[in-house]
Amino acid sequence: MPLFWRIFLLNAVVLTAATALLLGPVTVSTPVLLTEAAVLAAGLCAMLIANGMLLRLGLAPLQRLTRAMTTTDLLRPGARPAVGGQGEVAKLITTFNAMLDRLEAERTISAARALSAQEAERHRIAQELHDEVGQTLTAVLLELKRVADHAPPAVRDDLHQVQETTRAGLDEIRRIARRLRPGVLEELGLSSALKALAGEFTGPTLAVRHHIGADLPHLSRDTELVLYRVAQESLTNAARHSGARLVDLAIEHTPAGVELIVRDDGHGIHGAHEGAGISGMRERALLIGADLSLGPGHDSGTEVRLVVPTHQGSH
Repeated sequence: MPLFWRIFLLNAVVLTAATALLLGPVTVSTPVLLTEAAVLAAGLCAMLIANGMLLRLGLAPLQRLTRAMTTTDLLRPGARPAVGGQGEVAKLITTFNAMLDRLEAERTISAARALSAQEAERHRIAQELHDEVGQTLTAVLLELKRVADHAPPAVRDDLHQVQETTRAGLDEIRRIARRLRPGVLEELGLSSALKALAGEFTGPTLAVRHHIGADLPHLSRDTELVLYRVAQESLTNAARHSGARLVDLAIEHTPAGVELIVRDDGHGIHGAHEGAGISGMRERALLIGADLSLGPGHDSGTEVRLVVPTHQGSH
C-alpha cells in the first residue's frame, strides 16, 4: 500500500475513534465538570499516543535510511540499510542501495585509473631526476673536483665545501627518486623492498624494526605495490607527525590472508581528520579488496593494519 494511504488510514482510524468517543456515553456539561475534562484529556492523550506510535512504526524505515545517508562513506564500502517497510519505502531503500553499489563500483574504477596515472607520473619524474638532474649534478661534482685540484689553497676548502653540499643534494635526489619509483620492489620483490624501506626511515631519532614472514604467498604486482605504498605512507606519517621513536613493521601470512601491520609509539591520532595520505591508503586498499583499519596501538601510538585476502592478492 502506498505511504500516503497508510498515513491517511492511520489518521482516519484515530479520528474515527475520537468521533465514536464523542457520540458514545461521554457527555459534556456547561460549564465542563472536572471529571468530564479529565475523561476528555485522557482520551485525547490516548489518541495522540496511538497516532504517534503508528506513525513512528510507519516512518521507521525512512529514519534508518536517513541515518544511512548521513553516515555513508564510499571509502568504507559494504554498509547498507536493511530493506524494511512496504511499497514505496521498501522501493526507496532498495533504490538507494543500488545507487551505492553503482557509486562504489564507479569510484573503484576511477580510483584505479587515477592511481595508475599517478604511478606512471611518479615513474616519469623519478626517471628524469635520475637521468637528467642526477647526471648533471654528477658532472658538476667531477668539474668541482677538477677545479679544486688546481685551485689555490685559499679557495680549495671552499670548493670542497661546495662539493659536499652538491653531493648531499645528489644523495637527496636519489632518495626522492627511490621513493617515487621503488625499483627494489620490481627487481627483488616485496620482502626486500620492505626491508630497504625500514632501513631508509631508520635514523638518529627513529628506529624501525621489521619482521617479514618467510611463508608469504605469491602476490600480484598490484597487490605488492599497494602493500609497499601503505607501508611507505604509514612510516612517513610516523616519522613526520607522530613524534614516535620506535616503529614496528610486520607482514605475515595469516588465515585471513596477508596482513601488514605498522605500529608506532607516538602520540596517536586522537580522532584527527584523515588527510590525503590516509584517504589514498584507503583507496589503494579498495582496489585489491583489502581491509584497512587505523586506530590506537596496544599501549600507545597508532596502528595501521592492512589485510589482503589471499584469493584477492594471489596471481
